[in-house]
Amino acid sequence: MKKKPFLTLALAATIAASPLAAQGIYAGPAESVQQAQSLNVFDNKVLNNINVENIYNNIEYLSRTPRVAGTEAEQKAIQYVKEQFESYGYKTELQEFTFYGYTAPHTVQLTVDGYPGELIPKSFTYGMDGNVSGELVFAGLGQEEDFEGLDLSGKIALIQRGAISFADKVLNAAANGAAGVIIYNNTPGDLNGTFGEPNDAYVPAVAISKEAGEALLAKLNNGEALTASIYLEGAEAGMRTSHNVIATKAPTNKNKATNGIIALGAHHDSVPGAPGANDDASGTAMTLELARVFKDLPTNKEMRFITFGAEELGLIGSRHYVSQLSEDEKNRFVGYFNMDMVGSRDAGDLVINTVDGSRNIVAEYAQESSARLNGEPTPIQAGGSSDHVPFYEAGLQSASFIHRPLEPWYHTPEDTIDKISKEKLQDVAEIVGTAVYDLVRPENQGPAGKRDKEQKVPHLYYEEQIQ
Repeated sequence: MKKKPFLTLALAATIAASPLAAQGIYAGPAESVQQAQSLNVFDNKVLNNINVENIYNNIEYLSRTPRVAGTEAEQKAIQYVKEQFESYGYKTELQEFTFYGYTAPHTVQLTVDGYPGELIPKSFTYGMDGNVSGELVFAGLGQEEDFEGLDLSGKIALIQRGAISFADKVLNAAANGAAGVIIYNNTPGDLNGTFGEPNDAYVPAVAISKEAGEALLAKLNNGEALTASIYLEGAEAGMRTSHNVIATKAPTNKNKATNGIIALGAHHDSVPGAPGANDDASGTAMTLELARVFKDLPTNKEMRFITFGAEELGLIGSRHYVSQLSEDEKNRFVGYFNMDMVGSRDAGDLVINTVDGSRNIVAEYAQESSARLNGEPTPIQAGGSSDHVPFYEAGLQSASFIHRPLEPWYHTPEDTIDKISKEKLQDVAEIVGTAVYDLVRPENQGPAGKRDKEQKVPHLYYEEQIQ
């Protein structure tokens, strides 16, 4: 990614006269080339102070071990973030919340007597321990009608992925007497899935590849009797504690201050087994660096720098944060900038995700910023599954910055520091940093907070993880 120069005077003038400026959305709408040029001076107050080595070094520290929500490792990351904020001079709060936590089993075994091939079973998130054996019986897609005429009492159901959720397949099999369930993929390769939520009615269940599942089905269709054994050990579930880390900066110039609130942040937790260098130590480290940059800059709005816990379990930390906002705070909220996976070497290009794919204050200011910096605006795409979603649900303007398509090692042990691009970190930090400063610099008295209607977003997980 080659950094493009600042805008030419002609392009700057075009932006200054754009519809966004006419609507008062673009900060300090300029009516002349000279005014458009002056925005670069404000940009430089941010650009000249960003140190990408700080971002990289904080990623390196945070990604030395997985930071699963509710664990000691996450607590150490929380304390580290808090200490960094405080070292910059911020008043910092730890906002505690509890949640239902889950730890995957450390032992996942599957054997099928009479099958010589390799099975490589995987557990499902929210599946629990068990040790069961029984005759293997094919039960189609695991829909209610697939069990008609089948005797599954004490047996193991072999079920194909598709049509309904993994959880419904297992619950349907259990309701028909199955002692355990094997679900095989409907596309080539291994299957990694989640049940989406806990349920005491689940029976021991594992996932296997399409190839292994079809091989077992072929043996059953040939009339062979197969006995399967499933063994899962080490799964744990229960109430756990995590924290959001919140650093706050009051307006510096009371004569030019507005009552608006601008927030930017990321999630500090990772998935089990993944060091999470990109997901999302990169966003956490960038939040820290921008907090350092903004500490001594003149600003006219309240600023909040936040890292959230338990994002990977369903945006739990950010949902808790938004739920604790008062009506006054919501009315004063101008926008939230979310940074999730902003430094991967092999991911695609930067995009701005808004939940519904439409423009809002955050996306518009970031597009103006990227146009000034890179010669063209960063594209907006519809996208959820990150901490900007709870803000949107509360009617607050928000957007998330991410590179798409995602890198191959997303949510794997290979999400490590050696795959982080300093050039991408620099690019995103500059775009977000200058966009935020455009909103909070004393010369810009607008925009004020704007609330949209509250609405729920149905998805917390990617669909392919559940079905």
